Amino acid sequence: MPHDPGGVLFIALGLLLVAAGSFWRGRVLRPISAKRAQASVTRDRSRNLLRAADMAIAEARRQATPGEPAIVTVGDVHKVACRHYGYASVEREEAAAALRLRFEAADCRRDCMTDAFS
Repeated sequence: MPHDPGGVLFIALGLLLVAAGSFWRGRVLRPISAKRAQASVTRDRSRNLLRAADMAIAEARRQATPGEPAIVTVGDVHKVACRHYGYASVEREEAAAALRLRFEAADCRRDCMTDAFS
């Protein structure tokens, strides 16, 4: 049974990559500083709140009857953020700011109402 040199080379290259991966696995090139970690958490939280606002707007639009405006509240954003992203607490101002941004970006003035501006 003859061996195909291309197949043997392919398998050898794969084994070499697996060995290199297991050797370098878990190495951190730069240590993570507390400042960078906190900045990452803040970015993730604001991004998740914006997504929660988008989901709340979409849900309100689905539940609205034809011809009536969708009503999106800051409480809706809070509920989605807690339920979907597992946040224990979300400040009202954080949720309201995210809802205001997404409300403007989604052109909701024509078919939605919100309490985020009051």
